[in-house]
Amino acid sequence: MSGHTENEIIIKAPLDLVWDMTNDLENWPQLFSEYASVEILGRDGGKTRFRLTMHPDENGTVWSWVSEREPVKATRTVTARRVETGPFEFMEIFWAYEEVRGGTRMRWVQDFAMKPEAPVDDAGMTERINANSKIQLELIRDKVEQRASEQLPVAG
Repeated sequence: MSGHTENEIIIKAPLDLVWDMTNDLENWPQLFSEYASVEILGRDGGKTRFRLTMHPDENGTVWSWVSEREPVKATRTVTARRVETGPFEFMEIFWAYEEVRGGTRMRWVQDFAMKPEAPVDDAGMTERINANSKIQLELIRDKVEQRASEQLPVAG
């Protein structure tokens, strides 16, 4: 048994802006509400290894882990995986970007399995990821759209 989620959003902004803002790892704490910090541990070609640290959860626990992420601009896709898996047996994330009428579609696909001793099972984590992805995607959409509106040429 394993978990699988797919979430997407349409962002009323140019593809290049969506790509650039969502692949700027150092600024993820300003883009996502859940991340307190990002520490870049190394870069190898197009792949980046980094540590994500979350804000404390409702019990005061601070979660942190190391991930690898590799964006491929030519295909407008990103593959990522947790290196330090924590409660997951594995966690893989695929991002896809597509120019659509009126903006950019950004899609997240996550495949994972929870360890038997994890505090939540695959079904429970699927629920959590789906709920949080909706929140994070909407925040990202709003921030990217705000930036896009600031970059519009002023008619005069």
